[in-house]
Amino acid sequence: MTTPKADKTKIYKGLQKVFIAIPLMFVGPIIIYSSFKNQEHFLYYPVLILGCLICLFSMYLFFKGLRTLVSGLFND
Repeated sequence: MTTPKADKTKIYKGLQKVFIAIPLMFVGPIIIYSSFKNQEHFLYYPVLILGCLICLFSMYLFFKGLRTLVSGLFND
């Protein structure tokens, strides 16, 4: 019985995605907070939308990275 080897390139790509997503998880809410503090500004809605998009993208990237990482570990 042989043990399956982990795919190191998939693990590396998964970790890259996760490490990019982590700072975005902080940047998105900071942008949303700053837009709520400046509701009278004319760029309120574009900044709010940008913050929400960054939050959504960070969640997508995090779960995509976790999926790639698990796929690399278990050779799916």
